[in-house]
Amino acid sequence: MKQLNPNILKELTLFWSLLLATTAFAQQAPIDVTEQTIKIGPMQEQELQFGFAAGDKILFQFKEINDKELKEIEVIEYPTTSKFSDYKTTQIDTKTIQVVKQGVYLFKFKNGAILGRICKIKIQRVPASEATVNFNTAVSWEDKQETTYNTYTKEVLAGYDTTYTRKTKKVVVKSEQREELVFDKPQRVHSSANTNGNKASLSFTLPKNVITPYKTTKVVSWAYWVGVGNEANEAWKQNSKIIVSIAKGAAAYFTTPLGALAAGVVTDLAIPKMGEDVYYAVADKVNRDLFMAGQPHRVIDQGKGVAGFRKFSDPALSQGAYYILLSNDNLVQGVDASVKVIAIVETTTYEDKVITETTLTPRYEKKTFSEPIIKTVRMPVTGK
Repeated sequence: MKQLNPNILKELTLFWSLLLATTAFAQQAPIDVTEQTIKIGPMQEQELQFGFAAGDKILFQFKEINDKELKEIEVIEYPTTSKFSDYKTTQIDTKTIQVVKQGVYLFKFKNGAILGRICKIKIQRVPASEATVNFNTAVSWEDKQETTYNTYTKEVLAGYDTTYTRKTKKVVVKSEQREELVFDKPQRVHSSANTNGNKASLSFTLPKNVITPYKTTKVVSWAYWVGVGNEANEAWKQNSKIIVSIAKGAAAYFTTPLGALAAGVVTDLAIPKMGEDVYYAVADKVNRDLFMAGQPHRVIDQGKGVAGFRKFSDPALSQGAYYILLSNDNLVQGVDASVKVIAIVETTTYEDKVITETTLTPRYEKKTFSEPIIKTVRMPVTGK
């Protein structure tokens, strides 16, 4: 009999050894993952979580010990891939599930009844090779950061385009103010017992605003003064002395105390504390007529004293005709009142001037941006 070559014999021996080893592993008994009895409360749900190695076969058995139906059983490959489900079941003998890749499997048990359910559960695994026999099926959870990107396009400023335009523009050449005397007159106001009556009125008209293309003249403010007797005249002289000293330190366009008040250089004037007094007011013609007839009327300003004053700068009150109303309540003594009205008139002169206007026009372009969005996600970890 011819003997075999020693090398061939060696290779045959190795082949049969591997074949026997593989056959022996393939016949290995399943490895228990868990075997437990759980109680699922009324209308409650429970979940078991286990990890499995790639190539594993999952053997799943279930039984409700009182043969009561469980609403739903489902086996899910995390996160959402359903591998097996059954409804209204009392028992599952053995369900085999093939594991394609290492991962976490969720075993969900849902009770839809108003009474609890007691369930026996057994889960086993059959490894694909000896290398995964000792695979750890416990599941742990870790926080991991996932980064996604929000990409969007928007217009951004790229620069400016400059254009130059020559235009004719009206500009101010000169603007000046001056004091203008509107009214200065004495007025006798009889006593209340006098047959001529104890009321009087004086009319005045403010300078008229004139507007032309290259020159405007308008009243910017005005003021009035009412004083009685020598006491008021002395107070006026005292105010005049003060105004002279103020005017020396500035390019003054006013010459009287009332002009300084109307111009806003002073806010108060000296008035006498002793002497005969008079009621005074400012009104339009309609209310002047009502006043003189002893009828209810309205006034713009009023007061009573030996002297009084007031400044007006409202444009609505700076045009037209007005009346100074006077009344003496002294039974037998008439009074002599002095009435003054001053206006501040502003004259502005214009001329045409050629100017170059610069216009900056923003220029935009589209640009793509990517913003990272970092989200922390709790993930299951297996095989540790």
